[in-house]
Amino acid sequence: MKNENFWTKLHRRGKLCLLFVAMTLLFFSSAIPFDGSLSSLSNLTRWDEFNYVSWVVSALADKFSNATLGLEHFIDDDKQAEIVLEYLNQIGEVENLEFRLEELNSDPNLRKRTGEIAAVDARLQEESERMHQYGRIAESILQNQTERSLVTMGFGVGGQLFPPLLFKVTDLPLNLIVSPRESISTLRSISLKAGMDVLQKEALEEAVYEQFDLSALVEPVGGIGAYPTMVMRTRSINWLTEVIAHEWFHNYLTFFPLGVRYFNNDRMRSINETTANLAGKEAGRQVMIHFYPAYVSIYYLPGRDPATVLPEGRQEAFNYRKQMRETRLVVDYLLSIGQVKRAESYMDERREFFWENGYRLRKLNQAYFAFYGSYNDTPGGGASGSDPVGPAVQQLRARSTGLKSFIDQVKKIRSFEELLAELE
Repeated sequence: MKNENFWTKLHRRGKLCLLFVAMTLLFFSSAIPFDGSLSSLSNLTRWDEFNYVSWVVSALADKFSNATLGLEHFIDDDKQAEIVLEYLNQIGEVENLEFRLEELNSDPNLRKRTGEIAAVDARLQEESERMHQYGRIAESILQNQTERSLVTMGFGVGGQLFPPLLFKVTDLPLNLIVSPRESISTLRSISLKAGMDVLQKEALEEAVYEQFDLSALVEPVGGIGAYPTMVMRTRSINWLTEVIAHEWFHNYLTFFPLGVRYFNNDRMRSINETTANLAGKEAGRQVMIHFYPAYVSIYYLPGRDPATVLPEGRQEAFNYRKQMRETRLVVDYLLSIGQVKRAESYMDERREFFWENGYRLRKLNQAYFAFYGSYNDTPGGGASGSDPVGPAVQQLRARSTGLKSFIDQVKKIRSFEELLAELE
């Protein structure tokens, strides 16, 4: 590649990025609903709310400095994959040291080992710096690999992806989900600073319950469709490629009726999330096939239910998805006949049941189902229960000749009724 072509491409991409940031900020400033009846909820959260503007400014500055290097354009595909995999191994080193340091500081019998604590802490700082160094080039490589795959799948215009794909691995905000107690729906979703411990989460959830008589849950997320998109740190290349693509599809859809209406109601949110899940898995799988073929996991192959398949392919005795679907159906029924406290007692009992079977759910309530029920891309429903939105989106995808054809159909959807009409 000639230098002048590279700098021309960089300048063009830079302008596209700035245009997209401006349009994204405009979209979010006008699309997030203001519910006057819940306006005082901010009194509980304002000091803990995540500042997206400062994060985006910092992330864009970091991304631009990386883009001026453009090292990924001068490394062959095999070497690029090697760098990314080395980065994931480095994450493992850091996580092992983090776990050891927490163990040393928490165990009364180990806290006396001040020399070992200092040594582990120093090693952690060293390995973390190495991880961040690897991370900067690894992110650029993964951006390039995902863009190439998406262009091959038909999403490029003149060989360019719009919006340009940018993501950053970072500590993600927590998500406060608020639902009525009498039904399952999302009243508010508020991003909070990372780092809240269990007691702080419980205190906030209890305050929402006591002061507003609402169900609340503070839960981590795997990615957020800001710009650059935010992706959680992980050691799994399968999961990472899927989430990178998932969040790009959210950005892409913001330019079309479906994405613009994300916040309109729970059904539009579910159509968006189910679409992004389906598309993210397909696009992520293409990245894996093209660049990491030895790491394509059976866990992610079409037609397999990840809730019932262990990494080595053995069938579990406990079917999490089936049990969660049953829980949701019972809760929906109890709420429909006005038995709110009975439904909440039942969810507490089921949480203990899941815990006993190896699924460490901190809380199972209406807000839990409002959040996880919107991701309905796998047959069987899970936390979505009998909600018809997910199956309708799945059916539309099954009828489409390819992912691009599916996205071109679904991006025009303005309501659930339009989705059903599209199927007819």
